[in-house]
Formats: sequence, C-alpha cells, structure tokens
Amino acid sequence: MTSQSYLTELFSLEGRVALVTGGSSGIGRAIAKALAHAGAKVVVIARKEAELIATVDELVADGCRAAWVSADLSTRDGVRAAAEEAAAVFGEPDILVNSAGVNLRPPMGDLTDEVWDATMAVNLEAPFLLGQRFGPGMAERGFGRIVHITSQQAHRAFVQSGAYGVSKGGLESLARSQAEAWSPYGVTCNTLVPGFVMTPLNRRLSSDPATVAELAARTLVGRNGLAEDFAGAAVFLASRASAYVTGQSIFVDGGLSVH
Repeated sequence: MTSQSYLTELFSLEGRVALVTGGSSGIGRAIAKALAHAGAKVVVIARKEAELIATVDELVADGCRAAWVSADLSTRDGVRAAAEEAAAVFGEPDILVNSAGVNLRPPMGDLTDEVWDATMAVNLEAPFLLGQRFGPGMAERGFGRIVHITSQQAHRAFVQSGAYGVSKGGLESLARSQAEAWSPYGVTCNTLVPGFVMTPLNRRLSSDPATVAELAARTLVGRNGLAEDFAGAAVFLASRASAYVTGQSIFVDGGLSVH
C-alpha cells in the first residue's frame, strides 16, 4: 500500500454526506470547505442567502459537491424544516457538524428571558433536535459522525460568559449523552473547542486591538486562531480515523487553555 492510498483510506470522505450548520461563515465555513475537499457531499445550512450562495459557489468552482439550505434555527419548526430540506439534497447524512451559534452576552444581571431563550434555542436545542433526527439513522447504518463546536466558556467563565457559556457547557454534555447512546453502533460524537478565533461571531472582541493582542499572548503559539485551523481536526473527526474517539472535547486553541 502506498502512503497516498493509506492516507486516502484513513481520512477520505468519499461517498459520505455532511450537513454543516453555520457553514457559510467563520469556523463552520472552514469546516464545510475541508469536508468537501476531503470528498464529502456537503449541505451548508445558515440564515443569510448571499453568504450561502458565495460559499457553495466557491466549493462547486473547486470541483466539490455542495448545496445550501437557508434556515432559521431559532425555532423547532425551523430546525425540523431545515433537516428535511437538507436530507433531501444528497440523502441522509453520515456527518453532522453543529457550528451555528449566537453570541449574546449582556452582564449577568441584565440577562433577560429573551436572551436566554434565544441563546439556548440556537446553541443547544438546534443541535439536540438535529441529533435526534439524524443520530438514530446513522446508528442503523453503522456509521456516523457528530461534531459540535463549543467554546472555552464551556470550561471557564470570562468576558461575561452568561447564557452563552451555559449553552456551550450543555452542548459538551449533549455530545457525551449522544456518544453513550449511539457509539456502540458506530456513531462518534465529539466537540471541538476553539480558543479566540477572528470570526464574525467574535466581532465585539476582535474590534479591540488591545484585547486581540492580550488574548494572543495567552496562547502558547503566540497568535489567535483562524477558522482554517479547524480543517484538519474536523476531517479527522469526520473520517474513519477517529472511530475510537468519542465523547471527547478536543481543544483547538493554540494552547490557550493550558497556559
């Protein structure tokens, strides 16, 4: 066996179907691109049609197989409609990546019911509902990969974690519960934990040069994260190479969490 054929067998996503929520910007977009270039047929789910079209057009121009679904993941009906529309494109998915999120972080004393509900709906309930829709089918077919994008705030409180931190902590617990339920049937469920990444979701912090420099100094590699830093970890978790990795929180943070 050549090194190329070995790597292809280990990491190739040829023949797989992937759904990526929040896949039109930031980390989700980088992951959607990585999975598509690794061979998967990718359906990108997000709200903004212009960003969705731009993402899919770029992938198709690169010779990848990709499509998009515009959806509102803040309601149960919106999530369920998105799931059915996405599954109708290339068939039932083998890979589900939950990257869509909202980052509403008022001071704890000002945290309203509305902000709490909106945060939980997108960051935690949508991944739960999508898992309920697709996890059992993956288990029946004997192969599945569920990957959630969480946050440092799932593990430590800083910069007003509020409801956001709670939702991400819940998402890591959800991954463990999903792993317990479905890993005996070939479905791994894991989370990727970013450090500070320069994405639209972090616009509030990334607009302050002093904060950006301070956060970079807290890493071990000396810089803040880029969306592209998640490509390799995502392909690994989506491929057969990660068959014995489940229920885990894998930090892709430049060493921020251990510094």
